[in-house]
Amino acid sequence: MTLASLAKFVFKGTAKPLGRLWTRRRWAGQYGKIHKNFDSDLHLREAMEWVERAQDFGSDRGVSWGTKFGQGFQPSYPETTGYIISTFLELARIFGKSEYRRRAIEMGLWEVATQMKSGAVMGGTVSSNPNPAVFNTGQVLLGWASLYEETHDDRFAIAGQCAATWMMSLQELDGRWIRGNSNYARKDATLYNVKAAWGLARMGRALNYEQPVQAAIRNGEYTVARQTPNGWFPDCCLTDPRRPLLHTIAYTLQGLLGLGELTGRNDFIACATLTADKLLSLMDPEGFIPGRLNCSMNGAVKWCCLTGTAQTSVIWSQLYELTQQRKYRDAVHRANRYLMARHDIESPDPSIRGGLTGSWPIWGDFCPFMATSSSAKFFIDALVAEKRFSTPVTTGRTENDLHQDSWSTLSGTGPESQAKFARHLTGN
Repeated sequence: MTLASLAKFVFKGTAKPLGRLWTRRRWAGQYGKIHKNFDSDLHLREAMEWVERAQDFGSDRGVSWGTKFGQGFQPSYPETTGYIISTFLELARIFGKSEYRRRAIEMGLWEVATQMKSGAVMGGTVSSNPNPAVFNTGQVLLGWASLYEETHDDRFAIAGQCAATWMMSLQELDGRWIRGNSNYARKDATLYNVKAAWGLARMGRALNYEQPVQAAIRNGEYTVARQTPNGWFPDCCLTDPRRPLLHTIAYTLQGLLGLGELTGRNDFIACATLTADKLLSLMDPEGFIPGRLNCSMNGAVKWCCLTGTAQTSVIWSQLYELTQQRKYRDAVHRANRYLMARHDIESPDPSIRGGLTGSWPIWGDFCPFMATSSSAKFFIDALVAEKRFSTPVTTGRTENDLHQDSWSTLSGTGPESQAKFARHLTGN
């Protein structure tokens, strides 16, 4: 090896670590601080406004993938836009704001306009040279099903039927999808496609079309059969199936729970419950859950996937509503406080304030140095879900009084109180 080639080798070996260290130091001071503001109404409002800005960025009506620190909002992302639709329709119902409904419809029509001729939804951010993706198609089906049920607009039905037909055409006899997986993830580790199967079933039910529902059930059965006795799922990660992301594990649980509730398959719910209970035992007193899990269902990393924690909170909320077991309610409260403590509500940068990073610390290896639309969506869902089942404080005054009083308005106290809560939440 010549002196010049040795110097080049040493430079390459040190440049990347030094670059990562410089990036950490640069952004940790601007978005890396834990705070103690647990006003859930404020966090919810800031997250909702961030998603609105993510949609308003650019020339289309999709929602941005997220914001990379120092680069601002990225192009629109069909996958996350698809499941944000359902969140915004829910917000419209809760707060009586037609703007949320309008935004959801605009998202859905943008998805129709960008749908591939095959019926598929593209992988990655919006592109003039798209590649189809089963998972992304299923997420958009969740949104189109909700929109069709809400509006009865045939454009969503037609797009949904085309997408469902495409998904079913690629499904293997055992229920899984080998073909049609995204170019942006491991194609051999997509057990989390069961969340796409849930979208397929939702669209089938919305259209009163049983074939997609049965296809989705086959995928649910395949997924359940792959689960190990300790609750772990093999071949279930975007990048490293030996240590799957909490994000993709949670996708799998969301799919099984949604599909189980929709079709009455209690075995799907039991499968999801086994893993959800393991995650509950992994969470520490502060609310930290490791961002990757090994096959022993132990943490494999020291950083947290905030997106996955928000998803897991939503899963525990569903299980609390199904079982009324207090452990799930307590877990939701702990996880949501962990998220709120790491949710930026002060940055002067509108592309950062209100966003939630993919990892904590922010340089963890799921979407490092980036606030993502998926994180914001599931964070909103997690806070709203807790509001649904929390009760107001009746004796004494605690630090959570405002938080608890707002909770009660979603528990069925009538349109007047819901309108009051909506005014408080939106600052009007």
